[in-house]
Amino acid sequence: MPRYTPEQLAKRNASVWTDIQIILAPLQFFIFLGGVTLNTLYYFNLASIDFYWISVAILFKTLFFAILFITGMFFEKEIFDKWVYSKEFLWEDVGSTVAAFFHLLYFVMAWVGFSEEVLVKEAYIAYLTYVLNALQYLVRIILEKNNERKLQKQESF
Repeated sequence: MPRYTPEQLAKRNASVWTDIQIILAPLQFFIFLGGVTLNTLYYFNLASIDFYWISVAILFKTLFFAILFITGMFFEKEIFDKWVYSKEFLWEDVGSTVAAFFHLLYFVMAWVGFSEEVLVKEAYIAYLTYVLNALQYLVRIILEKNNERKLQKQESF
């Protein structure tokens, strides 16, 4: 099911927010890879890593996630005239909200005093929610690229 009308597609392609998302999304993925790697090395005791770095990694991942969420809000407002939860991006926004919840939950749990073992597992859950949310976006991108090709073929006739 296509999300964009031809007018919205033109807005999307001309939007600075599209370019920003294209730059930030891969950077967020590399931050995620670093965090998961540190988490795994720590959890399985494969390297002597101070727990501090687990928290720093998820902090950077959470901050980057927030930056992408906020720039995505500007994108949605520009294209669909709604800051968040537009019908065209509803499920991706719900997925982002769930992922943001689990990223922030790590810090609430740390503040309350949960053990390092529990926090490492919570970090894995936060990273998993990010992966599921990223997959939502990748599927949508693929569907939209197919729709864009279809629209271009119709215009050429």
